[in-house]
Amino acid sequence: MSDETGRRNLRMPNDDEVFAVVKRHDGGNHVTLQCADGEERMGRIPGRMKYRTWINEGDVVLAEPWDWQDEKANVEWRYSDQDADQLREEGHIE
Repeated sequence: MSDETGRRNLRMPNDDEVFAVVKRHDGGNHVTLQCADGEERMGRIPGRMKYRTWINEGDVVLAEPWDWQDEKANVEWRYSDQDADQLREEGHIE
């Protein structure tokens, strides 16, 4: 009998990344992010993700704040709805 809990190993933020929720699409490759550290940042979707990964309002993403401008961040990863639910269950995000 296999213990199938459905848990997957998800990508976790490294030292300079934070969880964030997309609040709105600002057009082009920009989004407004509500980050887990309480900051609201302008997120930039890099070209390598722009057409491969559709990012919608309410999506949970990994954002990497810029060193030189803390109010901006690059979107590094998007979690599926299923992955986001798992993160919530495990207490990583609200």
